[in-house]
Amino acid sequence: MYRLRYVKSVEKDLRKLHKVQSFSNIIEKIQQLAENPTPPSSIKLKGVANLYRVRIGQYRIVYTIKEAELVVLVVGVGHRKDIYDKL
Repeated sequence: MYRLRYVKSVEKDLRKLHKVQSFSNIIEKIQQLAENPTPPSSIKLKGVANLYRVRIGQYRIVYTIKEAELVVLVVGVGHRKDIYDKL
């Protein structure tokens, strides 16, 4: 099982999304990444080393996997129109 870590800005992003209807689905999906960091719904991002994304409706979770440390580092959570500008 992997440990979950967050970049500091993710906490701020999650606070903004607290009122979004799919907030509980986003949190659940993040927790599932600890069990399986590369679920079938994950896609490796092109042009960026070792970044993946998972889709939850209009929202995205962007993360990296540190295999040597067994850590999933969440680097961004947000609406699909905004999330890729932050990376």
